[in-house]
Amino acid sequence: MGGMVFSVVLTVHVLAGLGVVGLVLMQHGKGADMGAAFGSGASGSLFGSSGSANFLSRLTAVLAGVFFVTSLGLSYLAGAKSPAASSVMDGVVVPAAGQSVAPAQVPAAAPAADGSKSKDIPR
Repeated sequence: MGGMVFSVVLTVHVLAGLGVVGLVLMQHGKGADMGAAFGSGASGSLFGSSGSANFLSRLTAVLAGVFFVTSLGLSYLAGAKSPAASSVMDGVVVPAAGQSVAPAQVPAAAPAADGSKSKDIPR
C-alpha cells in the first residue's frame, strides 16, 4: 500500500514538473510585445493577445502548487518509509576518552608466483 502511494505521488510530481517546464516555455516575456509592433508575427497566439497570459500564468501557478505539495508529500513518505534508527553511523565504534586506537593491520603480500619483481616495489 505504501509503495503504491509513493509511486502515484512520484508520477504526479514528475508530470507536474514537466507541465511547469512546458508552460513556462510556452509563455512569452514582456519584451515580446514590442516585436509584434514591428510586424514580426509574434502577436498571433492560441488564446488571443491578453487571454493567453492569464490562462497560462494561472495554469502554471496551479501546477507549481501541485509540484510543491507533491514535493512535501514525497519527503514525508520517504521519511516514513525508512526507520529512524537506520544510519550509516550505527556500526561505528567510538573509543572512550583517552583510549588510543591501533591502526588496522595490512596483511603482507604473498610473493608473486610468476617471478615478477612486484615484491621489490616499496610500499
